[in-house]
Amino acid sequence: MANQQPATRPANPRFSSGPCAKPPTFDLTKLADAPLGRSHRAAVGKDKLKAAIEGTREVLGIPADYKIGIVPASDTGAIEMAMWSLLGARGVEMLAWESFGSGWVTDVVKQLKLDAVSKTAEYGEIVDLASVDFANDVVFTWNGTTSGVRVPNGDWIPADREGLTLCDATSAAFAQDLPWDKLDVTTFSWQKVLGGEAAHGMLILSPRAVERLESYTPAWPLPKIFRLTKGGKLIDGIFSGATINTPSMLAVEDYLFALDWARSVGGLEGLQARANANAQAVFDFCEANDWIANLAVDAATRSNTSVCLKFTDDRIKDGAAFAKAVAKRLEAENIALDIGAYRDAPAGLRIWCGGTVETSDVEAMLPWLAWAFEAEIAAQG
Repeated sequence: MANQQPATRPANPRFSSGPCAKPPTFDLTKLADAPLGRSHRAAVGKDKLKAAIEGTREVLGIPADYKIGIVPASDTGAIEMAMWSLLGARGVEMLAWESFGSGWVTDVVKQLKLDAVSKTAEYGEIVDLASVDFANDVVFTWNGTTSGVRVPNGDWIPADREGLTLCDATSAAFAQDLPWDKLDVTTFSWQKVLGGEAAHGMLILSPRAVERLESYTPAWPLPKIFRLTKGGKLIDGIFSGATINTPSMLAVEDYLFALDWARSVGGLEGLQARANANAQAVFDFCEANDWIANLAVDAATRSNTSVCLKFTDDRIKDGAAFAKAVAKRLEAENIALDIGAYRDAPAGLRIWCGGTVETSDVEAMLPWLAWAFEAEIAAQG
């Protein structure tokens, strides 16, 4: 029987893991209120930035005594700022199970030159969380965007820890439960779960992190863009809308729109439910087809946002070439855009299932994935 193309197509083929799909109700006219051509220090700019900060607090349920700042250079800028400003006061443990976490290990060991304990796991697996020594500061990624592996919960982090926890929560914030009492530094970027625009990061500090900032001075120089204190005190304006450098007010307006959309779908619980439904559709597809599987080995650690898949069929001759060909075929049909695995990750696919994606689009895309697989099997001869 000929390999027939499915009859139904996704309304939105955007399954990229970053920047991610915009909220379903987005159009450019929604940003008409952006104060373009105005100073971000003018009252209107400060009000917008403060609304972004407090909207983040509201939707994510961040405690009132935690500081929230908008910082440059996306999630990367936020986590780098935290590491360079806070680490070195005590021992450090670096946990990594994917590309970005491995990058943070490199920065701490080779750039800051700290004698850190590094614990790493292969793609699809996670480190032994029970082995972590919280007398040290601990740096980890909550959700591995390039491996599809996430920590299952925060139970492994003790409430009476001595060190600080520094958590890169991009691809997790707004889709997964973040236990704020277990996180001292949390970072994420707008372009992930809420489908915001790139280039801005969020830095969230617990009172313990603020105490460290005000009592510890790193041994290395800090560039202006990383400085969170002045005269031994936190630069509080950063956490009320006075950003370190000039933000894009258009991107801020876009984030405010995304927060409003998040509220309209039930806030954090609604966003989590949407991501869970999207991911479950992919999980069920993998269960029903023996030629494809989730890269995450343990079901408890499978991401509900960046779902990474591997092909398992013995007929595939060149795994990397095959995966690229499947992704290319789906893009050519405008069915699924940008779903190839991350460049450092094992060959396969990566399907974004965050809350801005409609479950109906995931369900419409999956039969096409089966079609593309069969087409490539036939094509390779």
